[in-house]
Amino acid sequence: SILRYVGSCDGNMEEGSMRADVNVSVRKPGAEYGTRTETKNVNSIRFVMQTIEVEARRQVDLIEDGGTVVQETRLFDPNKMETRSMRSKEDAHDYRYFPDPDLLPLELDDAFLEECKSSLPELPDAKRARYENELGLSAYNAAVLTAEAETAFWFEDLLAAGAEPKQASNWLLSELLGYLNKVGRPIELSPVTPSQAAELLNSIKNGTISNTMGKQVFEAMVENGLGAEEIIRQRGLAQVSDTGEIEVVIARILANNPGQLEQYRAGKEQLFGFFVGQTMKAMQGKANPGVVNDLLKKALASG
Repeated sequence: SILRYVGSCDGNMEEGSMRADVNVSVRKPGAEYGTRTETKNVNSIRFVMQTIEVEARRQVDLIEDGGTVVQETRLFDPNKMETRSMRSKEDAHDYRYFPDPDLLPLELDDAFLEECKSSLPELPDAKRARYENELGLSAYNAAVLTAEAETAFWFEDLLAAGAEPKQASNWLLSELLGYLNKVGRPIELSPVTPSQAAELLNSIKNGTISNTMGKQVFEAMVENGLGAEEIIRQRGLAQVSDTGEIEVVIARILANNPGQLEQYRAGKEQLFGFFVGQTMKAMQGKANPGVVNDLLKKALASG
């Protein structure tokens, strides 16, 4: 994780970003060094550990059974948890060893070391702590956002574009990563940019559209690459918060459903959801839910 944050390795071990040649030999305490083998192209930290354990055990068993370890190149099979002979190298010259060249001493002074330290980016543990303590994110959200450097960088860009931290973290983890996981695309290839995402989130935050409409707008952004405000304008998705317009619709709903109105006023309060649903349906889902709830409560109580 640290290597990915500082940009020295992408960490994609399955793509060959790590290769280790594992040299193993065994001996009893105080004895001469044993003959070593070299297991090639081990591609993860876990496999390095397994290779050492498996090959050491193989050599011990071989020696204790009266056999001799042969200097050779081997391969590790993680499925069978064994190493297998690849090719023999009986003599040291087969490895093409050469003497160390005459390198000049390398002296790193304190000023250089301080310069290196000051150039480091914020590392994952520090970033996770900041997200929890300064941004108020949950431990889970902070951990997931910082697990991959690319996700953390994208989130930082989203905040820089004006998104509110808690809303942004919840949306990124549920909506954006949910979509990217479904299509098998990394976040750096997201079809929606951080600035476009901030525009969408601010449209939800300021009440221009509802959370439900926000999902529809996001889908449209993915499809056509347009910004949230342009899609809202083109499709007429902006929430209606005009109390006069909503009151007219509510009055019509109550007039058209006298039976339910009578039951509600007689104490069947669960019918409130029915009136909310009818109002939202009549307004094609564009009414501001908070305004609808307030106005309905007043209208239902006024009778």
